[in-house]
Amino acid sequence: MWADEFSGAAGAGVNTAYWRYDTADGCSSGNCGWGNSEKEYYRTSPDNIAQTGDGNLAIVARVATDSLSCYYGRCKYTSAKITTRDKVSILPGRVEARIKLAQGQGLWPAFWLLGESIGRVGWPTCGELDILENKGSQPTLTSSAVHGPGYSGNTPFAHTQANTATDFHVYAVEWDAQSIRYYIDAQLHYTVSRASVQPYGAWVFDQAFFVILNQAVGGHFDGDPQSDAIFPATMLIDYVRVYKPATP
Repeated sequence: MWADEFSGAAGAGVNTAYWRYDTADGCSSGNCGWGNSEKEYYRTSPDNIAQTGDGNLAIVARVATDSLSCYYGRCKYTSAKITTRDKVSILPGRVEARIKLAQGQGLWPAFWLLGESIGRVGWPTCGELDILENKGSQPTLTSSAVHGPGYSGNTPFAHTQANTATDFHVYAVEWDAQSIRYYIDAQLHYTVSRASVQPYGAWVFDQAFFVILNQAVGGHFDGDPQSDAIFPATMLIDYVRVYKPATP
């Protein structure tokens, strides 16, 4: 239905017909952390996000060299976040990306979806599908999760799967009116059914979503970096592809 193969020239930015750079929690006002006590601030600089020229998009977390202030003092790290919000709508079906991650305590890369209703109903009522999250201190594990009203934050719907995060893998979600299914390299590793969700709260996944790719640094998920030797830390995305539901 839609894809971005990141086939632009080396140093090129993302296709702005598809993506917007998300710096809304920008640290220039001291309002950073995204509610998770993260330590990065997101930039649009090609030092932090650019196509590589060989078919990948690189999101690079770096040690900050400027003097911007964050909620915790001088900002320590820079990175990038992009989203298809108001650009590309994703209906129930299949979304996948081929991704290779860096490693190191405090890195928090993610590939995820949020419901387009977020501007109207807020989070978590909008729904969230976490296709890939990784604690940089645990490079042999990745996790997937489902968030919604009554099952958010420390959600009961989360699953950790063993795989070598520092290799390229295809991470995917398929969902319909009855279930959400997560895959790594075409292998199903976690299923959440509508029936299992409804005792906690409403099923909110019969709607359009948008895609998010980012690499956070620090915060609640994996703690803060213990050494700046892990930087620069590069998350490579080979492609993002969206498919319509399979015909029954």
